[in-house]
Amino acid sequence: MTDCSWAPAPASAITTRFVQANGLTFELAECGSGPRLALCLHGFPELNFSWRHQMPMLAQKGWRVWAPNQRGYGASSRPEGVRAYALDNLTADVAALIDAAAAESPVEEVMLVAHDWGAIVAWAFAILKLRPLTKLVIMNVPHPKVAEREIRRWDQMKKSWYIFFFQLPWIPERALLAKDAEFVRGAFLNMAVDKSRFPKDVLDVYARAAQRPGAATAMVNWYRALIRHAKSITLGDGRIDTPTLMVWGEEDAALNINCTVGTEAWVPNFTLHRLPAVSHWVQQEAPEAVNAILSDWLDQSDRD
Repeated sequence: MTDCSWAPAPASAITTRFVQANGLTFELAECGSGPRLALCLHGFPELNFSWRHQMPMLAQKGWRVWAPNQRGYGASSRPEGVRAYALDNLTADVAALIDAAAAESPVEEVMLVAHDWGAIVAWAFAILKLRPLTKLVIMNVPHPKVAEREIRRWDQMKKSWYIFFFQLPWIPERALLAKDAEFVRGAFLNMAVDKSRFPKDVLDVYARAAQRPGAATAMVNWYRALIRHAKSITLGDGRIDTPTLMVWGEEDAALNINCTVGTEAWVPNFTLHRLPAVSHWVQQEAPEAVNAILSDWLDQSDRD
């Protein structure tokens, strides 16, 4: 197995290893212990590295934190073909990772903490009820029913241009990797409001991961499968009874703020926190604010 994608700071108490789940190998960052499992799901073009600020806080609050590099990312397995990246397979990975964690040590509670593409998977997983969830945390991705509404509107459609660009063969991969993965670096730096949160060493982690053989194609295949295999799952009425926290950076260049509106119709136990002057990369750009919101919400939900 190839080396892990990044080396956690020793003071963070985060360690990395590989685990087997759903017939694949996942590169895993972890910290904490106990029967409460927090599974953190990253987005595009990210890694489990994107949760480096949240993992120690969650561990301190008594959670056993697993942050996998999802299929196709970093040193995790890269199955071939677009179909492998459809939502039925992505949600099955989450179920299998929960089962793998439970096989190692008893799990009494499960919380998903998810951003961007990871949040698309988490929404679907919660709706499908593939495993019991006690808590759901979503960052900067709308509920699927809200997304269906918004993508029909020009304001959101023009922001989603890249989804259609990614349907092209081979050209998106070339674009991602050109000039030392300038597109990947720019995805963070250009969209960020506080660009100091994305220094060169951070951008290098993401660029190097995207430059691994086959990684760019696998990453883009998530978008291809979203369109080509949209019916791999059926979300029914979209209802989620799990207590859900949404944290949203208001200066999201990819998703308009209306994507937060109306979520309560499908998620009655819903809490929304909007962060002004923060971009799509909310948990990396405003980790102190996100951690405070998440910590307070966890304390409150434990009291309820």
